[in-house]
Amino acid sequence: MTLNDAELGKEYIIKDVNTQGDDEMESFLFSLGCYSGEPITVVDKKRNLVVSIKDARYNIDPELATAILI
Repeated sequence: MTLNDAELGKEYIIKDVNTQGDDEMESFLFSLGCYSGEPITVVDKKRNLVVSIKDARYNIDPELATAILI
């Protein structure tokens, strides 16, 4: 399932990041610490998702969230 399907407040482990060949998106997600084996938690869902990765919070859009498989 993708990060868009995650429950609020529940910690998940990232299984894969599938950017479908978009190197720029993959590089951006990697710079956030978003890669396989890393824990991630969805803190808030409105128009965008607020996620917690490595003690930092990021606001990501649904397109990015679709690329993150948990």
